[in-house]
Amino acid sequence: MEHHSIENEKIISRTEDSLEIEFVIPAECDFFDGHFPEFKLLPAVAQVQIVTRFASEYFGTGPFVFRAKRLKFLLPILPDSKVGLSLAVNKEKKSVTFSFLKNQKDCYSTGTYYYE
Repeated sequence: MEHHSIENEKIISRTEDSLEIEFVIPAECDFFDGHFPEFKLLPAVAQVQIVTRFASEYFGTGPFVFRAKRLKFLLPILPDSKVGLSLAVNKEKKSVTFSFLKNQKDCYSTGTYYYE
């Protein structure tokens, strides 16, 4: 699977149904190509792809979103940003809840999706 140049991946904590991870999304990452050339930011669809990648890799949920709810994109994720990602998996409901974190107080985006 293509990792789109995510760098310095570091697991902060992990349980059977949750994960906190940090990484950097470098300016050279192809996610930024063509998305607002004068003000590059990480597209919402790229954020969802990153979430599904890590959920699939660490929890075996698969790479596809069946349905999504409460997706909120609150702050732009800029090139070379260090990002925290919090994932919680509910295998009974087949759902993944996520938050992209700027720091302990600020959230870039949050949401829940369902997988098959």
